[in-house]
Amino acid sequence: MRRALLPIALLLTGVAQADSSLPASPLAYTQLPDPDQEAQAKALMETLRCLVCQGQSIADSDADMAGEMRALVRQRIAAGEPPARVRKWLMERYGDYVTYDPPLSWITAPLWIAPLALLGIGLLIARRLFRRRTA
Repeated sequence: MRRALLPIALLLTGVAQADSSLPASPLAYTQLPDPDQEAQAKALMETLRCLVCQGQSIADSDADMAGEMRALVRQRIAAGEPPARVRKWLMERYGDYVTYDPPLSWITAPLWIAPLALLGIGLLIARRLFRRRTA
């Protein structure tokens, strides 16, 4: 029993030590003074994936990296950069995985084609099954 719990205990210990002991960036949790810029930053943050959590946007994640990414977004929006340019910069820096809507390229083509292919295969199987029942 103890041997079975050892990997879980090690995993939980590693997760607890994964957070940085450095203080969070000032803009990680502080809103911009301009409401329009904050709205732009918030909308952009909702479309960006936390690279640590992988299932949350950087707006929802409490991970240190998500806080740093929020601070970067707010800094660039406050400097006057349009959200599309900030998004492009983050994609160049962290890769296409940082966005929930990856652009179509040879690398991401399977993500876009697989659902259509599976739907087509499902329709073919359903068609054959219905033909057998009526015949």
